[in-house]
Amino acid sequence: MTKTEVKTASAAVKDILLSNPEGLHEVLRAVMQEVLEAEMDEALGASKSERTPERLG
Repeated sequence: MTKTEVKTASAAVKDILLSNPEGLHEVLRAVMQEVLEAEMDEALGASKSERTPERLG
């Protein structure tokens, strides 16, 4: 019987980052962009390009 190698999620991420060191930078950039956009939407009470009666600009 052959043994099948099962790769954990953390091992898969490690392999990706080792093959592309800039990968972590890109992931962090994308996550930070999403967080900042969500905070802005919450602060303005509207999504990007969305118009509401309270939002005049």
